[in-house]
Amino acid sequence: MDPSLLPSLAWFAHIARHRSFTKAAAEMGVSRPALSQSLKTLERQLGVKLIYRTTRDMSLTEEGQHLYDAIRPSLGSIERAVRSLGELAGEPTGLLRVNAPRIATKALIEPHLAEFLGRYPQVRLELEMDDGLSNIIADGCDAGIRLGESLAAHMVAVPITAMLSMAVVASPDYLARRGTPVTPEDLVRHNCIGYRHTSSGALFDWEFTSPEIEGHDLAFEPSGNFVSNDDEETIQAALQGVGLVQHMDFSVRKYLDNGSLVRVLQDWCKPFPGFYLYVPSREQMPSKVRALMDFLVEKRESVRV
Repeated sequence: MDPSLLPSLAWFAHIARHRSFTKAAAEMGVSRPALSQSLKTLERQLGVKLIYRTTRDMSLTEEGQHLYDAIRPSLGSIERAVRSLGELAGEPTGLLRVNAPRIATKALIEPHLAEFLGRYPQVRLELEMDDGLSNIIADGCDAGIRLGESLAAHMVAVPITAMLSMAVVASPDYLARRGTPVTPEDLVRHNCIGYRHTSSGALFDWEFTSPEIEGHDLAFEPSGNFVSNDDEETIQAALQGVGLVQHMDFSVRKYLDNGSLVRVLQDWCKPFPGFYLYVPSREQMPSKVRALMDFLVEKRESVRV
């Protein structure tokens, strides 16, 4: 291929990832007009339109989406390779990009953020909070955090929490008014607070396993008068007596301990593998990635289940 296309392709990938000229220009430290001109030059060289632009919005054309999907994995690998040069040994240093769900970020990284950055002052940590199943290699990230059941078989991963379980909880006031469900079938008579995935837009199903019939699993779609795409907001609604909510047990532990929430249907919530830190490869692992891995394993016991 023509090597002169590479810079323009890289700029195009940044624009496509952000879906914004302004955000892409700010990230890369260039002017918006320069970025726009680079795209126009690339479109002229390729003979196709890659992006539809208006004064307020932008979107990829069919050809633009096809090109972005094709080049993103390779550009991500190049970016990681360049960043890792000189970081394979010695003191952890440089940019460390980590992709993680919001709930994992808040529970596993946020409480220890100052300690980690104080221990490794030459590391610049960048967190990408993403509740979808992102491809860290394609996105140019060094590591990711994901539930064990969602890990691809080829990923190198280490557990950073113990086994977890989902907890269905409500305030004592709500249960006094509406009664306590004994089986998941009872939930149809309750106000169930919903969580909508930011990435897919789908409503989160509550999953249960029968304590009496082996292998009998069932899913329940919550139905109630409140839905949010923020997991903390759903807990706050439960605390105010709006209804029942299902959440990871460690996120509601403090409220169970102080009595502001009560757990129900516990026998129906089977433990499952918790969160793992995963990386593309164990070979030539940069010292900054090894530092994060060792740090989170060290803090594993702080997540109480």
